[in-house]
Amino acid sequence: MSDKLFDRETMLDLSVNIIPLVIMGFFVVVFIVIAPFGFDPLASALQFGLLIVPFVLLAILTYFSGLAIAGTERSGPLYLPGQAGVRGAVELEHPGESPPPHPDTESAAIEE
Repeated sequence: MSDKLFDRETMLDLSVNIIPLVIMGFFVVVFIVIAPFGFDPLASALQFGLLIVPFVLLAILTYFSGLAIAGTERSGPLYLPGQAGVRGAVELEHPGESPPPHPDTESAAIEE
């Protein structure tokens, strides 16, 4: 496992939320720079509120989702892709346990 908080796999899982964040950020910048509807205090406040509030909430949700995904990857059992929900699936390894010894090293230790 990587020492980084969000590794490559976690970032791929979070891309579902990151793409809408980029889209909303793009529209905030466009509406600030171009102002296609002019500037009316009430209308502009509503317009930016409807973009910025969901942006902030989605960013917070994405961060906590990333923490949950990364925490589960570090502490939960490891299965082959797609096998976690299959009845009778065998764990590849479980965090905190040492991996099983390699057969060659086990026989070499017995012969000595």
